[in-house]
Amino acid sequence: MPVRSVGVEEEFLLVDPNSCAPSAVASTVLRAADDLDGDLTNELHAEQLETGTSPRTGLDEIGREIVDRRDEAATAARRAGVAAVPLATYPLPVDPHVNDGPRYRAMLSRFGRTAAEQLTCGCHVHVAVESDEEAVAVVDRIQPWLPVLLALTVNSPFWDGLDSGYGSYRSQVWGRWPSAGPTAPFGSAAEYQRFTDELLRTETVLDRGMLYFDARPSHHHPTVEVRVADVCRDPRDTLLLAALTRGLVETAAREWAAGRPLKPARPEMLRLAAWRAARSGIDDALLLPHDWRPLPAADVVAALIAHVAPALDEAGDRDGVDELWRDLRQRRPGAHHQRLAYRDHGLHGVVNDAVAAARA
Repeated sequence: MPVRSVGVEEEFLLVDPNSCAPSAVASTVLRAADDLDGDLTNELHAEQLETGTSPRTGLDEIGREIVDRRDEAATAARRAGVAAVPLATYPLPVDPHVNDGPRYRAMLSRFGRTAAEQLTCGCHVHVAVESDEEAVAVVDRIQPWLPVLLALTVNSPFWDGLDSGYGSYRSQVWGRWPSAGPTAPFGSAAEYQRFTDELLRTETVLDRGMLYFDARPSHHHPTVEVRVADVCRDPRDTLLLAALTRGLVETAAREWAAGRPLKPARPEMLRLAAWRAARSGIDDALLLPHDWRPLPAADVVAALIAHVAPALDEAGDRDGVDELWRDLRQRRPGAHHQRLAYRDHGLHGVVNDAVAAARA
């Protein structure tokens, strides 16, 4: 297969740049974006906006798309008098507004505070696949590495006015959904279909769109969708996430095509590894996939890069990934910057820092 195309969806909070308060103006922002080229959509809450890039193959192209979509979101938000900021959680206490519409109202009715409080912003990466069978084989094989992707993107340390003690508290809040988290191996597209039909028959989730697995075959595109990451403060971190996700998908697809046996991991261990990643990001130990020993985060990220190195080389991504990882190690993920802003200027300073990051 040629180099796989990648699409990226990023969610942003809409805030008043003067008061730092969340603004429930997503519909106004979308109207202000009518003449823009980007794919802007609303989300569960009226204080959120989502961008989506077109599928691209070159790393430079993917990076430009990410920045262009962020610029368009910023332009539309500015026209509506607000800012679209890369915060994966809002740091102060907030009572968000669920968007109008029958599906969103049904979610609020069924899931109560889980839906009402879900003002969180993630980043989803879509990577092209050739078939449903390949998609399921990839999802089965990439599970142990997904916590490492989370660790690279942590950008939500504050919740309800307090430091949560986590780099990604968004991931903890997201885990309240009954269909969220890692999955055990499905083994085949038929088994994945059977399981999802069985899950829907429980009448717990509303539809396939609520299969909030960490990775899943997309229901709308010929892609695998990886959903573990916080929205990143810096678009360079989003690009690193996209490149590593493509590397994981390509590596898993090659292993499946070559008939290499799957190394299954128990979902309990995957959840534990994800908790470690959410807690400390790249600032402490992570669990090495399949071995599950705690090692310095830099060693585990190096193991991930080594695992996908042939795929990175073939796509022409290796030098770019190495540079992006070196940069991130020095610059640190968003959670680090949020805590620095809080130390110097309090919780409003966290929001102001995110506004400045969006403008930059």
